[in-house]
Amino acid sequence: MNGLVSSPFFVVRRVDLAKRSKKAQEAFDLALPVAKEMGYDLVDCEYKKEGQDLFLRLFIDKKGGVGLDDCEAFSAAVDPIIDSGMQSDADYFEVSSPGLTRPLETIEDYVRYEGEKLDITLFAARDGVKNFTSVLKSYSGDRVVLEAENGTEYDLALSDIAKAVRHIDF
Repeated sequence: MNGLVSSPFFVVRRVDLAKRSKKAQEAFDLALPVAKEMGYDLVDCEYKKEGQDLFLRLFIDKKGGVGLDDCEAFSAAVDPIIDSGMQSDADYFEVSSPGLTRPLETIEDYVRYEGEKLDITLFAARDGVKNFTSVLKSYSGDRVVLEAENGTEYDLALSDIAKAVRHIDF
């Protein structure tokens, strides 16, 4: 299925699931219902050593982006659940936004950024074009429709897209 796993609710690339450690996945599973209840998208979780310290880091997002208040509220809500629900020897627990230029990886990412500009890189050129800026017009299943700045429309499978990130105008 072109590296994609699908269910009635979402499509994710298989590689996304493989990169999360067992502890990170456990924390992700505990935090997901809280995120949904609070109106956030839980986009990832890391459980990793940085220098001498071990970090458990959750990444949340929502349409319009998240701020410090969102991270603080989610941290306060999910911290006791993670403390009581899993054995963790993490030195630090953090909640963060995924960042402005985090690659879009799931259909939920595309849903969140519908109508916004994206910088797209394709695995193989289409009409002689491999890199372009576009507006995400629509999504359906594992396909997206993009309109490039020159007006060209591209109907693409997610598996055709090597990288998609939000376009940031400075």
